[in-house]
Amino acid sequence: MIDLRILRDNPEHVVRLLGTRNVPADEVAELLRLDTELRQALANRDQVRASVNQLSRSVGELRRTGQIEEANRAQLESRSLGERAKELEARAQLLTEARDAIWLVTPNLPSKEAPIGEDERDNRIVRYWSPSDGHRDADAFELPAFEEYQRVPHWETGADLGILDFERARKISGSMFSLFRGPGARLLRSLTSLALDMHTESFEEIRPPTLVKRETMQATGHLPKFVDEAYAIERDDLYLIPTAEVPLTSLGRNEILDEAELPLRFAAYTPCFRREAGAAGRDTRGLLRLHEFDKVELLAYCMPSQGYDLLFEVLRRAELLLQGLGLTYRVLDLCTGDLGQSSARTFDLEVYSPGTDKWLEVSSVSLFTDYQARRANIRYRASTGDVNYVYTVNGSALAWGRVVAAMLEVGRQPDGSVVLAEVLAPYFGRPTITKSVKSSAPISEEA
Repeated sequence: MIDLRILRDNPEHVVRLLGTRNVPADEVAELLRLDTELRQALANRDQVRASVNQLSRSVGELRRTGQIEEANRAQLESRSLGERAKELEARAQLLTEARDAIWLVTPNLPSKEAPIGEDERDNRIVRYWSPSDGHRDADAFELPAFEEYQRVPHWETGADLGILDFERARKISGSMFSLFRGPGARLLRSLTSLALDMHTESFEEIRPPTLVKRETMQATGHLPKFVDEAYAIERDDLYLIPTAEVPLTSLGRNEILDEAELPLRFAAYTPCFRREAGAAGRDTRGLLRLHEFDKVELLAYCMPSQGYDLLFEVLRRAELLLQGLGLTYRVLDLCTGDLGQSSARTFDLEVYSPGTDKWLEVSSVSLFTDYQARRANIRYRASTGDVNYVYTVNGSALAWGRVVAAMLEVGRQPDGSVVLAEVLAPYFGRPTITKSVKSSAPISEEA
């Protein structure tokens, strides 16, 4: 959540910043109005409670000194004020709920470095990278030449090799699910092991739960705003995680860390679950948009002064993975109108898919400032003794579905086999994926 002290002290500044995120000024004004009324209601309640306590003490003293009539009057007044205190408490509760309903969905204040824009069309391309040319500025980049056999969509190559079985995935779970077979399953495992080995010399490996509480989802900003995207186990009030960012953020929930501990770095491999509400007809073929996918996530708690260093460290790690896999990619600096709710600054990584002739997002790396920490109550004690909220930084390194899609297309050979990047050799065991007779049998009509 945003720091309400900033809103109270400089509402025009907050209105201006949130306006770049397409938040109407009247919504910000309503949040300020409710916050002001709540603070006044709490002050009135506390004042009445203090009067009740004072009267209660005086009743006993009056009775001890024989002033019974005065004691009775004081007792009646105390009861009357007690009822008033209950009314003010009820009003404060209503105002708290109304304020928090807006506060919880109000997006983070964007970083002053984030490009200003309305939507994804205003995102700024920072740089490109290709195996042949390395890094290139946006105005100096030319897309590498791809052969026609590389422009076969990955779902066709995966089916021909017997490593992707979407028909049986639909039979088991429905549309927008995947099933990897044989070398395909081994490829996923190899990618995960590669990523974890790259990261865990500096990031502590965590295997968090996949089901989390409501407050855990709320801590990252996924609830209440994105409830329609979440898979819920209503009987137990638990949610399937949309990303490991959710449980990792709550590792330190309601804790006070020591400044000397920071930054704390975590890495986790988990399955991720998203409803993809409203995605019908939007790049849903093959591995492009799935309800369940595997991902390695990086997250850090840090002091404000460390935030940008961690942001660029996570971004660099994600880029190094893509470079090792030999995939052409670009880095986008998201504009204010396209930032996620919790983010102050975000860089997206998109790989080029020759089989679909599209750029596919495979990672988002974000600085959340203290927005999530305020929701989760994660703080640190500075050397001065002051207690402040940590900053959180998060990024995917990487999400495998679209990465595998690009790999199957870029590495495709004229005979239909797929050559893998050398960096995978210690994990996959051989340089090429060829057709597997055992796993390529088509689904029967009876099934």
